[in-house]
Parts: sequence; structure tokens; C-alpha cells
Amino acid sequence: MNTAPPEIVKVETKRVWCDGASDIRGGPNYRPAALGHPKVYLEIDEHGYVDCGYCDRRFVMIGGPADGVDPASLRDISEGADPGHR
Repeated sequence: MNTAPPEIVKVETKRVWCDGASDIRGGPNYRPAALGHPKVYLEIDEHGYVDCGYCDRRFVMIGGPADGVDPASLRDISEGADPGHR
């Protein structure tokens, strides 16, 4: 059974980074985010998306094969997803 990722971020570049806290609200009336994980660099391949191994945030390439597809229908790359099979 596939489950949709908790968060999907659409990007325009193949190389992305994730720290698990970059989109957490900040500013003068907020304390700095104590949440997150070590900063990791990821690269989107022919599947059109990549998942962060720490927080499961999914980065989807705009216009790529995974753009506009139901996230729950995509197999996890660790399960041997085939780029031509959805």
C-alpha cells in the first residue's frame, strides 16, 4: 500500500537540498525553528522526483514525469520504481 508523502515541493532544478525546517515560519515575532534535520543534498533523476530520507518531503520537478501525478500512485524509489511504469 502506497501512502502519499507528507509534503510535496515543486522545484525547477534537478539539484535540491532539504533541512526539514526551511519552510517553518520565522520572523521577529517567532522563535527560531528548533525542528529539522541535517542539511542534505538530493538530485532528481529520471523518475522526476526525489524523497528526503529524513523527513519524507518529496521534491517534484515541474514538467517532469511525476508532475501532476497522484503522489500515492508513485512507487517509492527504494521499492524499485520503474520510470516508465506508474
